[in-house]
Amino acid sequence: MNLSDIAATLQKVRQMNPLVHNITNVVVTNFTANGLLALGASPVMAYAKEEVADMVRIAGALVLNIGTLNETEIAAMVIAGKSANEHGVPVIFDPVGAGATAYRTETARKIVEEVNVSIIRGNAAEIANVIGEHWKIKGVDVGEGNGDVVALAKKASQQLETIVVITGKDDVITDGDTTYIVHNGHPMLTKVTGTGCLLTSVIGAFAAVEKDLLFASVSALVSYGVAAEIAAAKKGEEGPGSFQIEFLNQLAKVAAPEITQYGSLEKK
Repeated sequence: MNLSDIAATLQKVRQMNPLVHNITNVVVTNFTANGLLALGASPVMAYAKEEVADMVRIAGALVLNIGTLNETEIAAMVIAGKSANEHGVPVIFDPVGAGATAYRTETARKIVEEVNVSIIRGNAAEIANVIGEHWKIKGVDVGEGNGDVVALAKKASQQLETIVVITGKDDVITDGDTTYIVHNGHPMLTKVTGTGCLLTSVIGAFAAVEKDLLFASVSALVSYGVAAEIAAAKKGEEGPGSFQIEFLNQLAKVAAPEITQYGSLEKK
């Protein structure tokens, strides 16, 4: 896996303009749509149980996000997920806040039990709580903890039989056997709500055009992280509002020269 191939996959997203079906939360819907458009993908947000199965059939990827969960949307997620499984559409799951409440944790576990999830992305606490491990969580943010994130990711991947992405200061991506660490990104991402949720959808865009889902996930994280670094260098000192706008700009602009110059990853 090299940076040139990652840059080529980013270009493939822009050439193919994949439709990414998002069942996401009310806090991040607009930002997610704008971020996918900036990247070069095509977002759709369809939530009704009556149409989600049909929408998934024409999508390149399905993203499920339980940030503001309710019974109606949970039912729609399961219907959409099963339709995606039936039609060979990759499912990317974001278990937002798993561990914060029993209901949220149970919902996350219900989805991974009833739907064949292709990729799961979350912080360490969320992933840990999905598989029954203890890790502190504060609302939807990871709490204090100094556990072995790589070991946690591998265990989760093997237990859930899926690609696991754990994001934090460094990002861990694994299929249980092969593991990569991506060092790109910037702390300013934590000052704008929805950047993690958007990342999950960006992974969906890459998964829609690249069958190797481990490579797709790594490519998404490198591209996203490099865009964030450039945005922070340009506008970070002005504050999170200016950073957010510039980040969207850089998602649209980032390309091979920036990926090969600033991309940082290692194989564990």
